Amino acid sequence: MSLIGKKVLPFTAQAYHNGDFITVSDENFKGKWSVVCFYPADFTFVCPTELEDLQNEYATLKELGVEVYSVSTDTHFTHKAWHDHSEAISKIEYIMIGDPSQKLSRNFEVLDEEAGLAQRGTFIIDPDGIVQAVEINADGIGRDASTLVNKIKAAQYVRNNPGEVCPAKWQEGGETLKPSLDLVGKI
Repeated sequence: MSLIGKKVLPFTAQAYHNGDFITVSDENFKGKWSVVCFYPADFTFVCPTELEDLQNEYATLKELGVEVYSVSTDTHFTHKAWHDHSEAISKIEYIMIGDPSQKLSRNFEVLDEEAGLAQRGTFIIDPDGIVQAVEINADGIGRDASTLVNKIKAAQYVRNNPGEVCPAKWQEGGETLKPSLDLVGKI
């Protein structure tokens, strides 16, 4: 069952952000674009490379009006310890949500029940709290945050231009399509 087009379910969680512990809920996703990036665990191997790569794109995402949230089933205390001890993670400026209850991982359907860990899932959420894009990778396959930037630009374009769609490999400023009977069989 896909989460595309579905509203984010209610939740409240503790997070680590820029030296402070904060509370985050589904209300934080309303009124702006959001990216929620699930990963298996702190103090691991692929995860810090992904989160550092996401940090490298964070300024661009902020310019696009996007807030970023990383999530694992670790606690917000563990996130702080990792932030304090990892060269890669110490760079992170976005919000790191702790999900020890696994509620958020279950809500987004990325919980590996047997391992008790989140899968590598990335979700783009629009200002109405609706999921617009999902990417889920196997544990050994890291994600590339630069592709996320292009997906957000496409999602924002489609939202702001009803009746138009973005074809494969669409880049900002590129041609879009206006689905109609005239296009059927001509693409």
